[in-house]
Amino acid sequence: MSREKKHTEAGDGAAADTDSQGADVTAEAVASAAAAIDSDELQKLRQEADEARDRSLRAQAELDNFRRRTQREVDEFRKYQSIPIIRDMLPGLDNLKRAVGAAEQSGDLQNLLDGIHMVSQQFEDVLKAHSAIPIRPQGQPFDPNLHEALTQVPSAEHPPMTVLDVVETGYKLHDRVIRPAKVIVACAPPPTNDAASTDAD
Repeated sequence: MSREKKHTEAGDGAAADTDSQGADVTAEAVASAAAAIDSDELQKLRQEADEARDRSLRAQAELDNFRRRTQREVDEFRKYQSIPIIRDMLPGLDNLKRAVGAAEQSGDLQNLLDGIHMVSQQFEDVLKAHSAIPIRPQGQPFDPNLHEALTQVPSAEHPPMTVLDVVETGYKLHDRVIRPAKVIVACAPPPTNDAASTDAD
């Protein structure tokens, strides 16, 4: 083999080695760059996950605080919800005590009776102010949703199951019955002797 050919072959081998080394360096650089990108992306994803977890924990804490605050407000409302009606009823109680005291000193029962009537009307006004209205069924047909029948009385003047008298006033709050009216209702009178004689004939 000639010296020139050997030199050419040696040159080609060196070039091939150089190309191989260059390819290896390029592959390592690409792999390193990819690893760096993957690392940056992974770090970014971890940061986003941490931020999302923090937001979730804060939202959960705010929800828990809201629930506790709402429960406290509900408990507070239930505890003191009677204050307005109690406050409105106190003047009536004061007037009743004054009427009793005045009657005890003067011995005048008529003044006591007048005072009791006044207080009774005052209590009615308080109930009305709080949307509690009396059930007044006298002369009306008996309604088991509104009335409680205590007894039946024979009556020829009224149809059966007509409310004849109210023993205890009932009350409604809007459309809900607080207490049904206790009533006496009519029933058909027993047959008379004349009717019995006619039937016998």
